[in-house]
Amino acid sequence: MITGIVVALPEELSTLTSKKIGKGCCVFISDKIVLAYSGAGADNARAASELLIAQGAAQLVSWGCAAALTEFLIPGDLVLADTLIDAEANQIRIHNDWFELAKNLLSTRLKIHTGSLAESLGIVAAAADKKHLHTQTGAIAVDMESIAVAKVARQNNVPFIAIRTIADPAGMDLPKAINHSLNDQGDIVLAKLLLFLALHPAELPGLIKLGLHFNAAKNTLKSVAKQLDRLTALASQDR
Repeated sequence: MITGIVVALPEELSTLTSKKIGKGCCVFISDKIVLAYSGAGADNARAASELLIAQGAAQLVSWGCAAALTEFLIPGDLVLADTLIDAEANQIRIHNDWFELAKNLLSTRLKIHTGSLAESLGIVAAAADKKHLHTQTGAIAVDMESIAVAKVARQNNVPFIAIRTIADPAGMDLPKAINHSLNDQGDIVLAKLLLFLALHPAELPGLIKLGLHFNAAKNTLKSVAKQLDRLTALASQDR
């Protein structure tokens, strides 16, 4: 059984492979695992998921980082979503056998937080906005891609899980340099970032702190990646 994994950012992709993948493209990293580098956002994630299905994927994974919406989550914490909430407050519950088996496997090696994962249509940068989103949805974390992947999985009647690690904590306001450096595709443009930093050097400490948080999230993803063969084989056990 082929597993398709959707990854939005190149830094997240590096936790799974050293292969170069163009945005919107996919590559097999083993006989039964194919990765798609989607780029940020729901539209990109949806297209990548459909590409993976066309490549023969019979189960889908949303892989990467998320922002915490509750204070008890810290950078590097692993979230295995049991419910996904889209931007219109519609819910998809993840209570399949694969989810339960994955939770049991990963919990022997890592501390897992289960709960709802909300969708955002853009980066949730302000701590106040994270708090508001938690109050509205009850979700413990938020990302931009998982719900789109889950909807493609549901449309194709294939299993789905979301594996996300916390990059920025609920109480952190993201540096303004992040939003100022994004292009229309949701990618950070280095030239824009450097220019903004040159004009606003006080932003540098916040960016360094965010970078350390992001490294903690990536390290957790690398730990999960060591179990990837076992993790992706689990869904076929009850079929």
